[in-house]
Order: sequence, then structure tokens, then C-alpha cells
Amino acid sequence: MALKVLFTGADGYVGALLGPYLLEKGIEAVGLDTGFYRKGWLYPTSAPRPAVITKDIRQVTVADLEGFDAVAHLAELSNDPLGQQSPGLTHEINHGGSMHLAEMARKAGARRFVYMSSCSVYGVGQPEQILDETSPVNPQTAYAECKVKVEEDLTRRADSDFEPCFLRNATAYGASPRQRFDIVLNDLCGLAWTTNKITLQSDGSPWRPLVHALDMCQAVWRSLTAPADAIRGQAYNVGSNDQNYRVIEIARIVADSFPGCELEVGQPSADNRSYRVNFDKIQRVLPEFQCEWTAEKGARQMRQVFERIAMTPEEFRAEPYTRLKMLMRLRASKLLDDKLFWANPMVEAVA
Repeated sequence: MALKVLFTGADGYVGALLGPYLLEKGIEAVGLDTGFYRKGWLYPTSAPRPAVITKDIRQVTVADLEGFDAVAHLAELSNDPLGQQSPGLTHEINHGGSMHLAEMARKAGARRFVYMSSCSVYGVGQPEQILDETSPVNPQTAYAECKVKVEEDLTRRADSDFEPCFLRNATAYGASPRQRFDIVLNDLCGLAWTTNKITLQSDGSPWRPLVHALDMCQAVWRSLTAPADAIRGQAYNVGSNDQNYRVIEIARIVADSFPGCELEVGQPSADNRSYRVNFDKIQRVLPEFQCEWTAEKGARQMRQVFERIAMTPEEFRAEPYTRLKMLMRLRASKLLDDKLFWANPMVEAVA
């Protein structure tokens, strides 16, 4: 019998790739998403699409999760600028909502809970330090603080009947139908395509580990299917040792992938987030995991997508592809309330 998995964030950047990926692996995958970013669809695809439940993770019930063997949890407020807009609400959704979802999953009998954490839990590393899963966490933002709290709380709940694991992903990149242009490599590719120029707002010295969105999907799949004793209560970094880059290196890779693109480097930035990460543990926990992408390959993929769809500057800067812009638009339009629950404008209009 096929493994039945509910994955949250189905209409997000990684989720739009994860659903087809799991289906193609023979997993009975069903998505869940509240729908903030459904307006954004950068390019069509023939990949199979799973059924998607429209619901906020804070409102999920045991009944929603009955019959599922596992949950893969991707759906949270998804980057640092977004989280810093309202730290309290970020904690309510990313920590409180995630713990509610996990508790409903446990009560419903879903044994495995794969949580998409982040290498941002490490915060600021020392210049020569390479961080691994034994390194102290040092979250610098509400987003990262919530990742740490969820990991800690779910670790305490791990037992013979409940198998949480934590995928500390490097910074994502690569093409997705639900594209994001508010992450470093993707943003630089968009600038290179639409302006033929990359202007860094810093000297590019900070370190960033990168991982392609499809390699993140692979890590989820392998985590869902790994032996319980290998993953229960484990946190592991998702990426590869050869994809620790300085921002300036990422910019050069992108500039070289877009013929005629100029690169201009700025001054040192006040943003002190910089870290290099060791990815050896995932090879021990999931021996068959292997990153199939590099920054060079990902930049070429982005250029090919832009060429095929003839992407315009307007599309690059469109609200759905930048998380903070889209949520601010939905709130300004009163489609979302102050807690980021959907309002019902049709009912209000009639009233």
C-alpha cells in the first residue's frame, strides 16, 4: 500500500515542486495550503498535481489528518523580512501553528512528521567556523527563533509512536511554477535578466549555503521513507559542503550565466548574518541523499525559464513572487485580517 502523506505549503515555492515529486515517487500525496500565493504562477507545467485542501495550519483538526501516515510541514511565514514585520504574529503562526499541526497529526495517528527547518538557526558564525548540527544555535530573527522552538518542542514529543525529524535547509534556489524572487540567487538571476546588471548592496563577503528546491524535495522524500530509528528526533542540515558560497561568488556565477551582465559590488553591510555549514550528517542519516544541483546549474536553469516565457521586468517584480509584497497587498485590500486569517469580503459587501 502506498504511503499516504499530507504536505503543507502545497501552493508555495517548494510545495509546488514537492507535490509532483512525491506523486512521481509513488506516494499518495495530498496538499494543504491557505492560499496566500496562488495568484502567482510563473510558467505552466505538465507535472501531475495533487489534491489540495484549503486551510490554515492553525485551524487544522484531527479529522483533517485521519488516514495519513505522515506529514511534511513546509507552511510558515517564509522569510526573515516577513517575520520581522510582526514578530508576535510570526511566533503565533510559525511556532504555535506548527505545534498545533503536529499535535493534530499525532492524535490522528500520523507517525512521521518531517519539519522544514532552516540553517538560519545558526545565525552568525565566526569567520573560520563551519557549523554542524552540534553547534550552538544563534537565531537572529523571529523566523529563526521559531524554527529553534519547534525543533525543541517536537524533540521532547518524539517516542515510539511519533517520529519527528528536522531538515535544516540551506538557502533555497531554482525555478518553480510558484516562483520566489526574494531569495538571493533567484533575485540576482531576475536582475541579470531584466536589467543586465547586478548591483550588490554589500561587499558580498557573507557566507551563504545554498540548496536547490528539488534537492530539498529529495530530502523530504528520503526522510519520509527512511527507517524510523535513523530519523526520529534528528536534525540534519540539507545541502552539500561544496555549496557554501560567499554572496559575491553567487553574484559572479549568476553574472557569468547571463551574457553581457555587469556586476557592481557595494560596501560592507550592517547585516551580520554569515555562516558556513557542514552537511556530513545527512549522508549518515540518509545515505542515498545526494544533491543533484549546483549554483551554476541552477542559474542556467533560471535563464532558460526566463528565455522560454520571455519574462518581463513587470513579472519579475510582481507581488506574488515576493512574499512580503503579496501579504501586504492582501492585508491592504482587507482580504486578510490582522492575524492573517482570510476575511470574507463577499459577505461583508452584502451585509
